[in-house]
Amino acid sequence: MNIIIKPLISEKMTRLTEAAAEPKLNRIQRHKGIELKPAQNRYGFIVDKRANKIEIKNAVESLYNVKVLDVNTMNYSGKNKSRYTKSGFLQGRTNAYKKAIVTLAPDNTIDFYSNI
Repeated sequence: MNIIIKPLISEKMTRLTEAAAEPKLNRIQRHKGIELKPAQNRYGFIVDKRANKIEIKNAVESLYNVKVLDVNTMNYSGKNKSRYTKSGFLQGRTNAYKKAIVTLAPDNTIDFYSNI
């Protein structure tokens, strides 16, 4: 069973991933003294719906040669979508998938762009 389908590369996952990312505070946030949360060493993957956390952890560790501390998973079921158009009523369904957020040890990183 191929457990890891593809890595998640989006703005939200990039913010979680980048350890050196420090967004700038705006004037109001600086005035209130708001503390920025440190970026975490977390990576997202679309995984097989039948895979459990232990299988995901072993797959990431063997594929990328890193130490995984924690795995969080979320199931997304396919939702019914419908809309009314000029040609009539259209119905469909989105794909169901499972997302895994993997937390790595502080000294480990994954470079998704090294193979390009």
